[in-house]
Amino acid sequence: MKTDPASGLSGASPGLSINPLVFDLLEWLAISPRPYAEVMEVWRTSCPRLTIWEDAVDLGYVVRRHDPRPPIVALTPFGRQALEQRRRRDVARA
Repeated sequence: MKTDPASGLSGASPGLSINPLVFDLLEWLAISPRPYAEVMEVWRTSCPRLTIWEDAVDLGYVVRRHDPRPPIVALTPFGRQALEQRRRRDVARA
């Protein structure tokens, strides 16, 4: 389930369990888009079991934009929607 980098669209499965750290990344990016280098410094890992950045990209939640320079990472509309749904669920549980 790879993301089209131009559109940031993906086909996430409705019942898919998503690592809570993916939502931490989305919360961090929701404040404002970040330079790609900063995102990689903070979120990239070499651990094959901790794939936060890769999961967020594959799910279509984030996209790397090449303009303006330097490249930035931002939430996609789908990522913003997933984050809002997660926030509503958290409020409903409280």
